[in-house]
Amino acid sequence: MLFPKKVKHRRWQKMRKDPDKAGNATRGTRLAFGAYGIKTLDYDRINANQIEASRRAAKREAGKASKMWVRVFPDRPYTAKPPEVPMGSGKGDLDGYEVEVKPGRMLFELDGVEENVAREAFRKGSAKLPVKTKFVARNQFG
Repeated sequence: MLFPKKVKHRRWQKMRKDPDKAGNATRGTRLAFGAYGIKTLDYDRINANQIEASRRAAKREAGKASKMWVRVFPDRPYTAKPPEVPMGSGKGDLDGYEVEVKPGRMLFELDGVEENVAREAFRKGSAKLPVKTKFVARNQFG
């Protein structure tokens, strides 16, 4: 599972999850390493467990000969209070790490396989994610 070695603040403020005000991603929107990739179409937060589950499902379908890149890293801590705890009594304990993704952000890239294999691998991998995704392929002529 992915998590940062060190963070400046152990508990962050929540921040608003307003997809209308989020805008589109400006960084990490193009294929940089592989020939195929998936990008997000929604605004959401993806936690480390979801990223790992998606990566495993896609890699299992793609096979050993393929090379896969994960283009997002969960560096934002989130907290949760235990069940049946009354209101008040402070903020909850650290529960894990997540990454905030905006529409257009590239999540995974894949190389070394045929397009139909990559498409099927990313279809299975994207089923594990809380966002809608789109399959993209590198233009072979340019």
